[in-house]
Amino acid sequence: MCLAGYAAGVTAERHPTLDVFETLLGSGPILLSGGFGTELQRRGVDTRLPLWAAGALLDDPAAVRQVHAEYLAAGADVITANTFRTDPHAVAASGRGVDAAALTRIAVELAREAVEAMRPDRPVLLAGSVGPVRECYAPEAVPEESRLRDEHGARIEALVASGVDLLLVETMNTVREAVTALAAARGRLPALVSFVCGAGGRLLSGEPLGEAVQAVAPYDPLAILVNCCAPAVATEGLEALLGATALPVGVYANGGGRPADPDGWAFGGGVDDRAYVEAARTWLSRGARLLGGCCGTSPRTIASLRRMLAEIDRS
Repeated sequence: MCLAGYAAGVTAERHPTLDVFETLLGSGPILLSGGFGTELQRRGVDTRLPLWAAGALLDDPAAVRQVHAEYLAAGADVITANTFRTDPHAVAASGRGVDAAALTRIAVELAREAVEAMRPDRPVLLAGSVGPVRECYAPEAVPEESRLRDEHGARIEALVASGVDLLLVETMNTVREAVTALAAARGRLPALVSFVCGAGGRLLSGEPLGEAVQAVAPYDPLAILVNCCAPAVATEGLEALLGATALPVGVYANGGGRPADPDGWAFGGGVDDRAYVEAARTWLSRGARLLGGCCGTSPRTIASLRRMLAEIDRS
């Protein structure tokens, strides 16, 4: 079961995604999919910036579909469409001559095709990724408010039209961009929000996560998470979330490798799947309700997390 395909246009009444999300949450931690751009890069697909993973939507759609299928086979409850870099700015900067909304539609269609081909025997939600409109690790590059509103409004409009079930506003490095993206989503689709952190439970902007939680709370996110940082840093972020909200919280941290231009990622270093699963056990013991993986993680990582969750259920 996947809701994608009839989610668009449901605003005034209770959105069907909410029922599925609550069912998943009630049956145990929700398992998100893992890294996408880094997984394509690992398979030899061209991921050069500025499009990064989104270039594969044009160059190798079969690889995109296959990665989604493998995350479904690994046991993910939520798969995220490859729309992190289908925003108007990145698409224009690429010079590929494609419309951002059209590229978003391709990304969602490929994810939906993977769900239809795999026919999972459980509810699966299809999320649309909404990343920063500029650089993940450069809060100083976040543009002025009017541009944020325009760009996030356009990308969320494209995701709604494409029929995703919910939005994943992710890797937010400032409070104001997270708020602007959630404001654009409000009344359109349910949304999760996730922040990229540095040490000490602070956003890369230096803003405390507790302040970020207070700022996004009026926009009714389904859950608040931390992502795209080392597991140890994510643990600090999780503690800050738990101290600031009663909403479900979660983590999807980085695995093996590190950020590097021009391809977006360099493998080597970081943590392997064994260490990642041990970190995830800590997150669960401290109260995380959603788990997944970000850059450097793979379908194998998500399968390892699913096995760990099954072991906990049996114990």
